[in-house]
Amino acid sequence: MPLFQQAVFLTTVANLRDLPQDSVREVAFAGRSNAGKSSAINTLAGRVRLAYVSKTPGRTQHLNYFTLADGKYFVDLPGYGYAKAPEAIRSQWEGLIGPYLSKRDQLAGLVVIMDIRRPMTDLDLKLIDWFRPTGRPIHILLSKADKLSRQEQTKSLRSVKAEVATWGDADLYSVQLFSSLKKTGVEDAEAVLANWLNIEIKKKENKGPPDKGGPGAKGLNKRVKAPAQGGEAGDSACHLLIETESKTKSSAPQQ
Repeated sequence: MPLFQQAVFLTTVANLRDLPQDSVREVAFAGRSNAGKSSAINTLAGRVRLAYVSKTPGRTQHLNYFTLADGKYFVDLPGYGYAKAPEAIRSQWEGLIGPYLSKRDQLAGLVVIMDIRRPMTDLDLKLIDWFRPTGRPIHILLSKADKLSRQEQTKSLRSVKAEVATWGDADLYSVQLFSSLKKTGVEDAEAVLANWLNIEIKKKENKGPPDKGGPGAKGLNKRVKAPAQGGEAGDSACHLLIETESKTKSSAPQQ
């Protein structure tokens, strides 16, 4: 049973002054458009459409908050890498996402979702390079692992880990395989996020079948939907991630 199955959509934040005041700890999810971010949140919550997956990139440019427990939240950030947003919206991103990531005291860590078939794109690295000086941990989910063979998964994982190893501060950075389709890596991700959020993971109980004739022997024989974060996510956050359309085309292709 998913650790974060109690997650419910709380609110959409368009201005820093509207951030939840009761927050104690938050984990933010970021990723390139169509990297599998919303699907990853849904899988961790054990739900199908908690974080709505839209096929329209750029549809939402706000922060979506999901309550996990009192004062504990998942925060779904707009996706980055989509360069056709109006300048007015880009300015809004610069005034919301950047300050949130750099100044939100309650932010315990950042989860960066990358498509395992094209990890560590220029925009991924720009986000990470920008966030690292905050001193907060980063956990990388190599999503859509089911799209590759075991050998290819191992090769990609080793490559990303080698890159991460060059950053130093090994305790702050971690990488894992993840598949929303096959539920690969869910427990590993839960362990990392539970530690960040200071949420206890209850040990599984191995209960045998009830005694014959005893209690339970016969047993043998609308939640609120969050706004879409366009594409698999919406669009870019801080100004360092805003690319022109021509630069976007030169980066790895989106699916």
